[in-house]
Amino acid sequence: MLNRSRRLALVAVAVLTAFGWKWYAAQPKTSPGQHSTEAAAPVVVRRLGQLAFSPCTLAPEFGTQTVEAQCSSLAVPENRALPGGRKITLAIAWVPAKNEAQPDPIFMLAGGPGQSALESFPGIAPAFEEARKHRNVVLVDQRGTGGSNKLLCHDRPENTPSVGPATAAAAADDDSPGASRAFAERCLKDVSARADVRFYSTTEAIQDLDAVRSAIGADKINLIGVSYGTRVAQQYAKRYPAHTRTVTLDGVVPNSLVLGNEFAGNLESSLDRQFARCVADTACAGKLGDPRARLNALLARLKTAPPLVAYRDAITGEARQETLTSGHVAVLARMFAYAPQAAALLPLVLNEASQGRYEPLMALSHLLSGTISDEITQGMQLSVICTEDADELRPNPADAGSLLGNVLVESLQAQCPVWPHGTRPPDFRAPLTGAVPVLLLSGEFDPVTPPRYGDAVAKSLSNARHLVVRGQGHNVLPVGCMPRLFARFLDQADGKSLDASCLKTVPYSPPFTGFYGWEP
Repeated sequence: MLNRSRRLALVAVAVLTAFGWKWYAAQPKTSPGQHSTEAAAPVVVRRLGQLAFSPCTLAPEFGTQTVEAQCSSLAVPENRALPGGRKITLAIAWVPAKNEAQPDPIFMLAGGPGQSALESFPGIAPAFEEARKHRNVVLVDQRGTGGSNKLLCHDRPENTPSVGPATAAAAADDDSPGASRAFAERCLKDVSARADVRFYSTTEAIQDLDAVRSAIGADKINLIGVSYGTRVAQQYAKRYPAHTRTVTLDGVVPNSLVLGNEFAGNLESSLDRQFARCVADTACAGKLGDPRARLNALLARLKTAPPLVAYRDAITGEARQETLTSGHVAVLARMFAYAPQAAALLPLVLNEASQGRYEPLMALSHLLSGTISDEITQGMQLSVICTEDADELRPNPADAGSLLGNVLVESLQAQCPVWPHGTRPPDFRAPLTGAVPVLLLSGEFDPVTPPRYGDAVAKSLSNARHLVVRGQGHNVLPVGCMPRLFARFLDQADGKSLDASCLKTVPYSPPFTGFYGWEP
């Protein structure tokens, strides 16, 4: 029999793997541009516009989903003001349409900031099956990520604060501004020999996207951005309206949002609403009590008497000992809040902790943070945030007592003065306007990009439709009938005419009340 910690960890692995792209980095088994063919087989080169592609395989590290693709690359100037200067190579993947392709491909834009599109796609590929019947999917690793001159920082502590909606914003053993600044200085030393980090922000990224669009010979493209990718999509559509056919925004980041300022409050609101479902459920409340009260009591206990916890690594089974901190709790709560299917474990884990059994919490926290920390390219993230948001970051006194507090904001305020950065365009904060067809997608319980963000973006658009999926968290494109609605939106370029009544059948996730799952 598995012990309690291992049983709960395996439940979490099963839940998280099912929603893998939100947390887990997908590592290509074949590097972008390399062949996945056997040694004796000839390489079959296919062309899309001016680019030559050869077979490659995209596959996640966790889960069994693989995607056969065609890979290529495109060299672009690092600094477009110096076209004869240093070049960087963009990694590109093309997932061909199943049938004869329409001339307007789908460009999927990854989140973070700092995720690789090529590495992320396998976990969400099933959501594109319907859309791919007559459209190619094009993936471009944003400069600074994946195969596009990755700005990797080698010594990032496991739980260091990170702004990305797909990452764990939690406290490390030393989360002081001084430690954060020192990390940024070390990271800059790692990457400065091969990158001028001033030129790795959203503004340069959308120019790269348009260069790829032109190179493959597409006059118009359909953008689908997820999380931070929605910022990229809106900025592209503003700069290149003539080449934008449709825009889909999943987990909407308004142009006006300063990344980091509202994360702490958004998480608290999401947890309150998800915990309320346990309180309203007779079985959950009867067995596990009030999760919010359990969480508050745990955080108070950790301030005065943090326990030394003996636990087993959820992946390797190795025996470990470590002092439990609020940072571990923040990792677990924030990442589980991304998907209610995973958040259903939180009341159970908090109830265990209330009885002095901390092993499940510690094991699950490390399971998440140890893998997630490799998914986000921290150097690229700093280039984006320090260019686009740093001057508007403000600690919020109201967040001081929250789970995330102001650690993230204070860390970025310490890092950005030592991180060279570019200039935010004067109209960067202006909303996307006009008649471009836009489909906005939100989850009711999203802890980082709540539905009110989608409502705000839709107000300035004359041809927009905002769909909110009940009971869901961050990234709802794969949920229920949404893939079919997405494909229909692409075909019709009209979100307002969609019959979205099928989303009413999406169920709420019941809370776990035992180590083997939900109540029967």
